Amino acid sequence: MANYDFAVVGGGLVGSAIAYGLCGEGHRVVVMDEGDVAYRASRGNFGLVWIQSKGLGMPNYSDWSQSSSRLWLELAPELKALTGIDVQHQRSGGVHICHTEREWLQRRETMDRLSRETEGRFHFEMLDHRALASLVPAIGDDVFGASWTPMDGHANPLYLLRALHAGIHQRGGEYRRGGPVRRIARDGGGFRLERDGESVHCQRVVLAAGLGNRGLAEQVGLEAPLLPNRGEVMITERVAPLLDIPTTYLRQTGEGSLQVGDSHEDVGMNDGTRTEVLADIAQRALRAFPRLRDVRIVRSWGALRVMTPDGCPIYQASVTHPGAYLACCHSGVTLAAAHAKRLAPWIGGGECPEEIVPLTAERFHVRVSETA
Repeated sequence: MANYDFAVVGGGLVGSAIAYGLCGEGHRVVVMDEGDVAYRASRGNFGLVWIQSKGLGMPNYSDWSQSSSRLWLELAPELKALTGIDVQHQRSGGVHICHTEREWLQRRETMDRLSRETEGRFHFEMLDHRALASLVPAIGDDVFGASWTPMDGHANPLYLLRALHAGIHQRGGEYRRGGPVRRIARDGGGFRLERDGESVHCQRVVLAAGLGNRGLAEQVGLEAPLLPNRGEVMITERVAPLLDIPTTYLRQTGEGSLQVGDSHEDVGMNDGTRTEVLADIAQRALRAFPRLRDVRIVRSWGALRVMTPDGCPIYQASVTHPGAYLACCHSGVTLAAAHAKRLAPWIGGGECPEEIVPLTAERFHVRVSETA
């Protein structure tokens, strides 16, 4: 039975970024991935590195996301130098499109609130149509304006996942595909992880298995109240440069194709697609960018977001099972740099980042006062 300093359960963007960071700290790390039978949120997401609206009502989450945006400027070139893989990261700023004045005013109120809650650490600008058109020339006339923030950007999630896996290997870690981990148990001073046909021993374990964390967390005295939320995405044929900066629901990839999405559906564990949802996505994109009318859609898919009750991440160390850690979030691309460069060092024995201190599952426990 193999023995490691850390076993990271889950080989998606969250688990891989943490494992990459742990390997960089000199730890012996194995990533235990479920394989292609998993729901694969990391391979179906939109690819935004997005700060707008993150942390409304939870300002430390905004600060955490902003720190990751800054660290992306280190992570992307580091991965390219180590692995040769360009993850196509750009921090060009991003816009949230508002079609009507009412939407624009509501958006401004939301952005103002987030700025106040972060004591001005979150920066934004509200653009009218003329200002937006100077930034995004392809924008349609039927758009009132947008919000813009300088820290937004995007990356290629598939290249990112590939680069993290390659980086783990380059740094001496192991990646093992072989079905879901079914049992985690104390074994001496460490843990024994079991899945069909394989057992692994480790001193410490990190649960980063997305929706799979729900069943695993309770085995180490933790709680993962997660629900799936489906997003559907369409990809167009490659087109001439149309969009220099990403929007909430449309971005142009490094290869020239356009990615269109941002639907939200509560459909359980169904990661399929519905024609009416895809049609609504297409109509919204056409309203904002009329030039897309003759562009062909070449493929589409659905993927399941890993959602907590309030949309903010969960990071927690187990009290009852010292050495077990939990990481749950739906922003695997945005937070990849923070996971690799700030979360992993904490898990490895360093100081806990101040921003994540409130982000435990305890925040969902509601105390009901007794009445006479």
